[in-house]
Amino acid sequence: MVAVLDVGKTNVKLSAAAADGTIVETLSVANPVRPGPPWRHHDLRALSEWVFETLATLSRRHAFGAFVTAGHGSGGVLTGADPDAGDGAALPMIDYEQSLPADIGETYAPLAGSFLDRGSATMHCATHQARQLYWMEQHEPQAFAKARWYLGVPQYWAWRLTGVAASETSFLGAQSHLWNVAERRWAPIVSARGWERLMPPFARAWQALAPVRPELVRRFDLPNGLPVLTGGHDSSLNHYRYHAAGLRDFTVISTGTWIVGFSGSTPLERLDEHRGMTLNSDVFGDPLGGILTMGGREFSRIAGRNPPAEDVPLEILARLLEERTFAIPSFGDNDGLFPGSAGRGRIIGPSADTPMERKALALLYCALLTVECLEALGSDRFVVLDGSFLRDPLYAQLVAALLPDRQVHFNLDAYGVAAGAALLAGQGTRRNPAPLILGVPTHLEEIEPELARYAADWRRLARAKPGKRDEFEHTKGSFHG
Repeated sequence: MVAVLDVGKTNVKLSAAAADGTIVETLSVANPVRPGPPWRHHDLRALSEWVFETLATLSRRHAFGAFVTAGHGSGGVLTGADPDAGDGAALPMIDYEQSLPADIGETYAPLAGSFLDRGSATMHCATHQARQLYWMEQHEPQAFAKARWYLGVPQYWAWRLTGVAASETSFLGAQSHLWNVAERRWAPIVSARGWERLMPPFARAWQALAPVRPELVRRFDLPNGLPVLTGGHDSSLNHYRYHAAGLRDFTVISTGTWIVGFSGSTPLERLDEHRGMTLNSDVFGDPLGGILTMGGREFSRIAGRNPPAEDVPLEILARLLEERTFAIPSFGDNDGLFPGSAGRGRIIGPSADTPMERKALALLYCALLTVECLEALGSDRFVVLDGSFLRDPLYAQLVAALLPDRQVHFNLDAYGVAAGAALLAGQGTRRNPAPLILGVPTHLEEIEPELARYAADWRRLARAKPGKRDEFEHTKGSFHG
């Protein structure tokens, strides 16, 4: 059995997983956040107590052979030298969803380097780890000067448990602005700011760093000698889950607050930072073409609060297609896949009045976004969809209908990140592919011709310059303007 800690922005889960990635038990807690000073930050001390006590609880019910952490890519901890000094942090861990001080926002951009150095466009708030470090350095220089390590979220928890500090490529490759994935080197900002002293040696995500420290074993009654693995980026571990199952040359689209797409086949020159594309790393250190857009947030803004739990009836979707009701991007605060569209999202055509009509329109919009993501990433014929959008089967059916030349599959397992993390424990020793159950969407033959025409019109509208959208006059068959 493997103990898997999954640290998300909002919630933290600790799971007991079998060696094949099957999740046996999960306990969860809200990821606690406190106001400043010096900035809004995660309460690592409170979370530490929960993690260690919950690990002890699960250890009494399961015989763990390893512990591993997965984490979201927008967080890291500047630590001291002693993991037992409080929560180990030299400065509080920044909550990335807060506005930057004006001076940091204005002076950071020239330091960030090229797209390959950054791996993404410069995103909102304090998303990037390099920008968080820069903020800490500029606003708390004395504490910063005394710090010993800068650790990504998974590596922080490995350090707390073992006292061994490590860097890891999949986490640093998650838009940290610290690591150039393509050239396997630190980004220029690291040497320019003198941050090399904060960066520990690299370890593989599956590498056992050390057993749990004796002090923690005694204090919390943790398993003696439990090996702790380095861990990695949550989306990269979800991708690894399919790799461990034997898939190659595939694209995975994970859905939730973000729509996140990864493909190991996307050429570097295809990546366009102005269309939400990213350069990520898999757990082996190799480049992953990525794309991300806040599709889940946009779904909520189109569907409204508390959309119906029932599946969308096909006749409601057919009516939206026939009447040409369009949701045009973007409904979020950033451009997403369409430059210049931030905050300009709106409904064109006959209104969607009922809660079910709004849900249908939101689901259709997100399916169209997904197709844009897949076409941007390239030509992998094998596509896997997973995440929260799969709760309504219409989502996968729409994506498959819009991509008739690809093999679209879906995975209803909601624990892909934890499964991928657990499978790390068998990397290099696994004799057979990990088990994986994929479904195939049913066909929508009766609406596919109308859907194809609708999708072509939607794309034309979505890609039009914002000022041009008003010039379109619609008929049942197409848009002209």
